[in-house]
Amino acid sequence: MKLKKIQSNSLAIILFIFFLSSCKGGKLPGADARKVSYDPKERVAKNIEEGRGFRLSNFGKTKGGTFDFASSNELWRASLDTLDFMPLALANYSGGIIVTDWYSDGSSADESIKISIRFLSNEIRSDALSIKVFYKNCSMSTDCKISDRSGELASELSRKILTQAAVYEKQNVGKNEPYIRSDPEKK
Repeated sequence: MKLKKIQSNSLAIILFIFFLSSCKGGKLPGADARKVSYDPKERVAKNIEEGRGFRLSNFGKTKGGTFDFASSNELWRASLDTLDFMPLALANYSGGIIVTDWYSDGSSADESIKISIRFLSNEIRSDALSIKVFYKNCSMSTDCKISDRSGELASELSRKILTQAAVYEKQNVGKNEPYIRSDPEKK
């Protein structure tokens, strides 16, 4: 009984030493007193400035930035509408990229296409999009060759997306302006 107690105590001591030595290169966790002010008001101000900690007065308030919905970006909407016949593998609005999955229209069983669109700007202009078109030709299920053929199809897609985005922008011109009622009695 005494031997088991000694073994368990020594095991606990060994584990304690192991965990202590593995903490941040052998140092005990905590701040370096030379780098942190001794004045609590300065520490609180620094923590608030860095966004650390919390205050009870802020409890229940949501934290975060303001985000525009993807549906308000005409270029994004036009791109999704143009590629609506293809299955999407990735559509990340905040990252500014749309990637389709491999698609084949059924006319050729050994050929499929994949399109990626990167948004370089939210403005509707010719250099706002980077479109890549990839073709995959498979002679057998294991022997596939993938090639980047972004030439003519990419410029055609870009033209169609920009045209559709311009139409969407034209439709939304008056929607964001405040409504001012004209009163016929007041002139």
